[in-house]
Amino acid sequence: MRTEDLIKALDADASSKAMPLRSAWWLAAGAAIVIAAMVFLLTIGPRPDFMAAAHTMRFLSKFLFTIALAVSAFGLIRALSTPGASTARAVAWMAAAPLLMAVAVVLELFMVPEALWGTRMIGSNMMICMAFIPLIGIGPLAIFLWMLRYGAPTRPVLAGAVAGLLAGGLAATFYAAHCFDDSPLFVATWYTIAIAVLALLGALGGRFFVRW
Repeated sequence: MRTEDLIKALDADASSKAMPLRSAWWLAAGAAIVIAAMVFLLTIGPRPDFMAAAHTMRFLSKFLFTIALAVSAFGLIRALSTPGASTARAVAWMAAAPLLMAVAVVLELFMVPEALWGTRMIGSNMMICMAFIPLIGIGPLAIFLWMLRYGAPTRPVLAGAVAGLLAGGLAATFYAAHCFDDSPLFVATWYTIAIAVLALLGALGGRFFVRW
């Protein structure tokens, strides 16, 4: 069977599901948000001064990064789960979150004395960050990996890694509401590492669970 024929067969199989793949992804995203919210609220919850912190740019910049990552990863994973779908535009949008974070880091370096750079980067909650982003994100990751089996990705390892980025962006968005370390230096370091853990788990899930 030629590659083109295989892709057409996979696409036909994905289209014949009881629920259209596009609708199923939106349903999965809603379920993932609910699960992440429940884990977040039942464990750490938002910081006591959430409303006051919401008026500061450092606090808000965390959400710009995490939401941009989640939204762009959602667009890419939907494309990857459909054989033959173009991924060029979705891949380009994946640059949005790193670019936003890079801008925030540069501004932070200009505004904060060099002597404080290390302190801002280490913060006071790095171990909590490293623990709770994966904890909040593991449920959504399982949902997204299951959704990849519902579809028919031709690059399961890549699709799994993107599922991890999506779960990580979602989990980090919730965690950011609790985190007292608002410096972009902290976010760029520890949020990124925690999200990378989920991306690695997603890649492994794609390799062993999503493959066909």
